Amino acid sequence: MSTVFDDRPCALGEGPLWHPQRKQLFWFDILGKRLMTQVDSAPVEWQFDEHVSAAGWVDTETLLIASETGLWHFNLESRKKALITALEAENSVTRSNDGRADPWGGFWIGTMGKNAERGAGAIYRFWRGELRRLVPDVTISNAICFAPDRSCAYFSDTATKQVMRWTLNPSDGWPEGDSSVFLDLRADDLNPDGAVVDAQGNIWIAQWGANRVAAHAPDGQFLQSVEFDAAHTSCPCFGGADLTTLFCTSARQGLDADILAKQPSNGMTFAAHSAGKGQPEYRVIL
Repeated sequence: MSTVFDDRPCALGEGPLWHPQRKQLFWFDILGKRLMTQVDSAPVEWQFDEHVSAAGWVDTETLLIASETGLWHFNLESRKKALITALEAENSVTRSNDGRADPWGGFWIGTMGKNAERGAGAIYRFWRGELRRLVPDVTISNAICFAPDRSCAYFSDTATKQVMRWTLNPSDGWPEGDSSVFLDLRADDLNPDGAVVDAQGNIWIAQWGANRVAAHAPDGQFLQSVEFDAAHTSCPCFGGADLTTLFCTSARQGLDADILAKQPSNGMTFAAHSAGKGQPEYRVIL
């Protein structure tokens, strides 16, 4: 059973992050160019002058934030930001999208065309000062997450309706060999969006257009789904005091006025309690 956690509608909600030190949820409205949170149940947000989409935590006061032009230090108290490295800054067609910290303290980040131009984006990893492109020719980068035993990474190009799995080097986290198809959703016409892996290694995948987050075992077997009162669920994360609350962002993008009138909770951010047991988000080491 899910409830509305925050009733501010996002045009394109994304990138929920439970900060393990602050015990606080952060998320983004990409099209609204804002970072959002709550403090003592009251709404708080930071406005940016470009699209922002994903974050990792660096310390109690600092996030790494991905934008359409770079990766940034962002101080939550002073609201000051400083560039860490450029990210397709010369390419006005693309923006950042899905991203997540890995177990080695690196940060994976995907880009995509602002109008989902075919093959315009890519997936990168930032680690120890190096930004390396891992996957070229991506249309809609999504589902970046990591197994708790450090064995693999997952990712998706939503346009393919497939989730990929990639073996990682245990010493440094760089991918080894080629990725392979972990989950093929074409037969069910489902669109994998953001994803997170729980403490047991199950992957929870938001499905754009399906009102839900679906959980699959490490062998790909479907386990369960959690329904949300929004057509376009976009990205889940685990949080709360014991990491058993499944938060999920959603979007209003692409929905007509009739749908929005019938289902006004589209674009809001949700919480489903006792859905599973998450793993703490990894710290970005800079």
